[in-house]
Amino acid sequence: MIDTWRERARQLRTETYTLYLAYRDPRTPWYARLFAALVVGCAFSPIDLVPDPIPLLGYLDDLILVPLGAALALKMIPPDVLAESQEKARGVMSEGKPTNWAAAVIMAIWLLLVAMAVLLIVRRLRG
Repeated sequence: MIDTWRERARQLRTETYTLYLAYRDPRTPWYARLFAALVVGCAFSPIDLVPDPIPLLGYLDDLILVPLGAALALKMIPPDVLAESQEKARGVMSEGKPTNWAAAVIMAIWLLLVAMAVLLIVRRLRG
């Protein structure tokens, strides 16, 4: 059973990278690009929609929402774009993990938002 979960996790990584590649393709419709960006952002975000410490519900986004979102987003992408993106994703994944720039950008955005919130709180407390 553990091997099944590991294989599914590998597939989800490849699907997420496929969505990232399809998002960048100009032939992808705007609504599919938007939804794919949301799914990829949710998958790479250090902040969960439902915090992990909450019993049972904590892993809801990791185990259910991200895979369902990925499945839906993959259905929105035109077949030719999807096939090209899947081929590229499999090639990159077989060579080793891709550089995760999307995760780095999302982390930078979260850090920027936290820094801005801290600055606002400090200004409020001082003034």
